[in-house]
Amino acid sequence: MRFSPNKSLGQNFLEDKNIINLIVEHGNIKNQDTVFEVGPGTGNLTEKILNKSPKNLIVIEKDVKLANYLEEKFQNKIKIFNEDMMKFHFNNYYNQNLIIFGNLPYNISTQILAKWIKIQDLNNFCKRFILMFQKEVADRIIAKTNSKNYGRLSILSNWKMEIKKIIDVEPNSFNPSPKVRSSLLMLTPKPKFYKLKDPKNLEHITNIFFSQRRKMIKKPLKFLFRDYEEISKKLSLDLSLRPQNLDKLIYYKICEIYEKLIN
Repeated sequence: MRFSPNKSLGQNFLEDKNIINLIVEHGNIKNQDTVFEVGPGTGNLTEKILNKSPKNLIVIEKDVKLANYLEEKFQNKIKIFNEDMMKFHFNNYYNQNLIIFGNLPYNISTQILAKWIKIQDLNNFCKRFILMFQKEVADRIIAKTNSKNYGRLSILSNWKMEIKKIIDVEPNSFNPSPKVRSSLLMLTPKPKFYKLKDPKNLEHITNIFFSQRRKMIKKPLKFLFRDYEEISKKLSLDLSLRPQNLDKLIYYKICEIYEKLIN
């Protein structure tokens, strides 16, 4: 059966068998694993995941027609949630050490990623994420300090994750072909990361810094802290630097100081 992709849901079905095989290979699925697939589409990747015989395969598909099609195609081999990923609650799966695959809708991919990062015990929740992003977004996720793509998304993503780019994917690997290239990333939760009380505080701080990324860091520091000069000395900061010049660790330390101040 052929489906006409729903543009409003950002549907681009991955059909390239070589890329699909590469995705499954990096999942490193064992028979005791519970696997989640977000946005399975017509089930091309789903089929290959099932060949690896995971303990459970659960898919989240927002499109009711596709959810019905997948139910008919795979029957009791998979569990299907016909839900919006942004509203889905993972409460029953927090300690399952999942493997999560996702060809994420590009219009909400960063929101989905942020939702996962905010999960408290992320390394108990998931052992690895294999996710497809628009290349431009992936470049921001993996960006290093002092690069033009470095910013809020780089700092938030790398806070709790080790991130590796697997491959760039050409538009003709999808149906319909998107107008942009894609990138496949593997994100592995860190067992140890910089402890902060609330991820929203890190989002708030990076938003203040990067909303004026060409300005010197003196301005956002002054906005956040009365004793900004004292804090800059404590962190050995040159106030003439720009936001993209500060290492991720500095932002985590600034956030920690901010959290002590507001509590």
